[in-house]
Amino acid sequence: MTKKTFAIAGAYIAWIMGSGFATGQEIFQFFTSYGYMSYVILAINLAGFLLVGTVILEAGQAHRDIEGFNHFEYFCGKKIGTFYSWFLPINMFGGLSIMISGAGTTLNEYFGINHIVGAVTMGALAFMSYAIGFERFVKIASFTGPVIICFTLTVGLVTVFRNSGDISGIADCASGMEAKQPVPFWWLSALLYISYNLWAGSKYYTALGSSAPSLKEARLGAVIGTLALMLGVLLMNTAMLTEVREVLAFGVPTLYLAKQISYVLGALFSIILLMGIFGSSSAMLWMVCDKFTVQGTRRGNITALIVTAAAFILGLFPFASLIGVIYTISGYVGFVLIACMIYRRFKG
Repeated sequence: MTKKTFAIAGAYIAWIMGSGFATGQEIFQFFTSYGYMSYVILAINLAGFLLVGTVILEAGQAHRDIEGFNHFEYFCGKKIGTFYSWFLPINMFGGLSIMISGAGTTLNEYFGINHIVGAVTMGALAFMSYAIGFERFVKIASFTGPVIICFTLTVGLVTVFRNSGDISGIADCASGMEAKQPVPFWWLSALLYISYNLWAGSKYYTALGSSAPSLKEARLGAVIGTLALMLGVLLMNTAMLTEVREVLAFGVPTLYLAKQISYVLGALFSIILLMGIFGSSSAMLWMVCDKFTVQGTRRGNITALIVTAAAFILGLFPFASLIGVIYTISGYVGFVLIACMIYRRFKG
């Protein structure tokens, strides 16, 4: 395995490690809120990410020399592919608003900083990232991804050991957990999590795959990234189950867990969370603007500024509510694309 393989794995993780995942709100809604069945959801996601994530990166690497390669049409045909091509920027706009809202919530819950100040700051950072270009962003993302996963693993592991892995409090908080569930069925939550993460990030992953020197490195990057990601979900899910009574009340559960270990660790982790949010928000802004303009031009920068401002306005809505609504809708929309990807893989 080369240095490039780990860079790809890091950037692979960075996409998903945005505000939803890194804050713990996404894990809580789609995994933890289902209690013991969250571990079955995890197993399904491990298989789904290994299969579909690898397929997307392989497609990007195999077509790296084709200018304007449209992976949606490649997997689904022209009609369905055209629909996804136009729906993607709409979906990414919703995701960008979640990232901006997550930054505001993180700074507010830990430092007491006004939500608007945090949201404005993240929007400005995402815009500046767009201005520096995709290749430089991948270098930034490949660094932030591993850092975030290491902190997440540390917080989750320490919390589990501190609480001796006791998740007996699930039964006492059943009603509160059910209120957090995005859908009433655990198996549907598992499929939605795979769908919205991989279809929404498919353009980013295709571009990431095209940056890989070979198919082998693209595959290994996806596999390593998936294993690290699911290990993070496993530990954070278990950690939140051991503190389920407390984390129900927080918009940023992982920050609460970090603060319980050490106030200094919590402060440091809040910065790490913001790094993760920065990685995802930058990628989302790039994908929205890429549909309408060319990066590095005056028109591109103006478009990015308008999109960022609009996402900031939507990001003023509650963070947890945005995740539950936007990610769930996105997951449903992505089912057809994910099915097409799996079909093409087994068809060969």
